[in-house]
Amino acid sequence: MTRPLIAVPARFSASASALRYAAEVNARALVEAVWRAGGEPVTLHPADPGGAGGRLARFDGLLLPGGGDLAPHLYGECDPHAGVYDVDDEQDAFDLAAARWALEADVPLLAVCRGLQVVNVVRGGTLEQDMGGPGHEHRHVVHPVALEPDSLVAAATGVGKVEASCYHHQRVAELGAGLAVTARAADGTVEALELPGRRGWCAAVQWHPEDTARTDPAQNRLFAAFVAASRRA
Repeated sequence: MTRPLIAVPARFSASASALRYAAEVNARALVEAVWRAGGEPVTLHPADPGGAGGRLARFDGLLLPGGGDLAPHLYGECDPHAGVYDVDDEQDAFDLAAARWALEADVPLLAVCRGLQVVNVVRGGTLEQDMGGPGHEHRHVVHPVALEPDSLVAAATGVGKVEASCYHHQRVAELGAGLAVTARAADGTVEALELPGRRGWCAAVQWHPEDTARTDPAQNRLFAAFVAASRRA
């Protein structure tokens, strides 16, 4: 059976082991999770946002991975918080264009961490620039996340609660148009978003399912559901 092609925009990196130059990378755990689920992950150079639709049209699904922060001005914040990091205008422009195209074209979309924030901003939502430091941010945290019973993430994972591996210091503030919150952490942080009424499969999660997908069947099933939807698209 032919594997569906899954586009995964690369993340810029100042350095990478065994390479002599700056790199464009994706987390190995992420692409391996797609591969295990039956997909063919393809790292995509994040350039030419104006031509994103044409470049993405040959793919069966889009996976928006984690990464640095979106530029705050993109969601109406004029004064960047001191904690905002790794902003890259080229990366932002491509990710936003890719998300917009996928949502409009009803292409299966899985958005992870920064990817969720991209989806929310594309739909006109805003972000809390910094959650407040130790005890408030969700860096290096594994915690329970409750899923809405009738949500795609609940159907995909097959559970009502997941142990979510998180690495983020920002979160959804104002919800984007048409989006529904389908999972939250105990402190109220939005952990999953979906777009009800959309024909194509679409789920955005604030946690990193790839971190534990090899050992946690629920996280692995999330990738399997995304790849299966991409195969049918």
